[in-house]
Amino acid sequence: MQASERFQSPAMSSAGLYYQPSQEFEPYCLPQFQLPHQLCYNGSVQETSHFPFEISSEQYCTLESSSPNAIFSTYNFSPSGSPISQQDSQSHPPDTYGSPLSSSCVTDDANDIRHKLRELETAMLGPDSDNLMNIEGESPEMDCLRKIMEAISRADLKQVLVACAKAVSENDHLIAQWLIDELRHMVSVSGEPIQRLGAYMLEGLVARLSSSGSSICNALRCKEPASADLLSYMHILYEVCPYLKFGYMSANGAIAEAMKDENRVHIVDFQIGQGSQWVSLIQAFAARPGGPPHIRITAIDDSTSAYARGGGLNIVGKRLSKLAESFKVPFEFHAAAISGCEVQVGDLGIRAGEEALAVNFAFMLHHMPDESVDTENHRDRLLRMVKGLSPKVVTLVEQEANTNTAPFFPRFLETLDYYTAMFESIDVTLQRDHKERINIEQHCLAKDVVNVIACEGRERVERLELLGKWRSRFVMAGFTQCPLSSLVNATIKTLLENYCKQYRLQVRDGALYLGWMNRDLVASCAWK
Repeated sequence: MQASERFQSPAMSSAGLYYQPSQEFEPYCLPQFQLPHQLCYNGSVQETSHFPFEISSEQYCTLESSSPNAIFSTYNFSPSGSPISQQDSQSHPPDTYGSPLSSSCVTDDANDIRHKLRELETAMLGPDSDNLMNIEGESPEMDCLRKIMEAISRADLKQVLVACAKAVSENDHLIAQWLIDELRHMVSVSGEPIQRLGAYMLEGLVARLSSSGSSICNALRCKEPASADLLSYMHILYEVCPYLKFGYMSANGAIAEAMKDENRVHIVDFQIGQGSQWVSLIQAFAARPGGPPHIRITAIDDSTSAYARGGGLNIVGKRLSKLAESFKVPFEFHAAAISGCEVQVGDLGIRAGEEALAVNFAFMLHHMPDESVDTENHRDRLLRMVKGLSPKVVTLVEQEANTNTAPFFPRFLETLDYYTAMFESIDVTLQRDHKERINIEQHCLAKDVVNVIACEGRERVERLELLGKWRSRFVMAGFTQCPLSSLVNATIKTLLENYCKQYRLQVRDGALYLGWMNRDLVASCAWK
């Protein structure tokens, strides 16, 4: 049985908004796969088939370095904070990334901890540090160090990551390098969710500490997998977690509702990717009472999607055209192979007065630079331009996090909290030692994490905003929010019945929020 069949329920088939079984429309959908070992449905565990992929013992890292250890041996710092070596300041075990928690260089012995604290304080404050003791007999700096070392001794990875980020934010290279050395022994791409996320967050900290400006982006160049492999990883993520499905379904539902009486529909998709969002919508329109409308899709492209699908937008156009033909839906496809920052009205082929316009912003607006990056503010420019086209509906789907204008340290904390929930949700579906899970996290998530932590200015492209901020931008552009219909809400609730109970769906202020336990992860809403 194909994975998409496993997730589909009878109720959702009638709604017509769900990702369809691949054996019926295989040419139009992403490559198929089999889910590994076990899946969690409604809190229970069910057996599934194994991946047909070979498991490799190779180690993983997201930076360009061929060895996981290499990314941590770039710099060593003297007490003054200056680099003293670009070689190998310390020998590290080869299982830095390949094993669960390994031993720290700090023991639980109280005298050993005190001795280490005194060494660190002397290195930080000099030989006269004894004169800085407070009334309790311990300096504030030493008290802070003591808490950090206690976190290390009890293997509190999250607390040590936070302490390291704090040291990086304060340009305290001595403490940062020490904590980086400790964190090497605590992270693992095949460990607990926090260990796996910690591995990639640590890479971001190392890159931030040792680089600046455009050199960070050079350091972050990852060895891309083959396009077919990347597409497969993206599709596995699509299937095992409901985040993308939630976004596509809620947007499609809003468009179908707004266009239920229209005979000619023009959809402008600002990041079409593989075009899979529109498969279910074309099918839903084909089943509409009175017959389907004439559908025209204008597709904006991005380089990542072009690489993953192995070619230009003509591939998407052919797939969707063939699908529409099989359902007897009148269809046109217009390709605009330009980035969102470059889009002008003339690129969209608007036929004013002839078609009802729908504009889709799904997981793309956060890549547009705003006023904090560029004086032109493409984020707001696009919204004003779209409003000027008088669309019947505009759909917005975005990750619910604040990493745009926040300073580095609070941005680090937000990223840690957000992606901890994301990695935990993956953990209930894919076994930790499975190569495909590692590849999913490395190629679909890790680069975003590292970009948020390591980069600034134009090099930082992952600039998420909370829905409250997006709402302000839409209102300033002249939009009015449209509540999502009860049919959309019911369809997505049915979707989530096929996943673990830890996922939650909430309706607040006319918008839908999908979250993991107590953390909102994706928000969806509609405007006109």
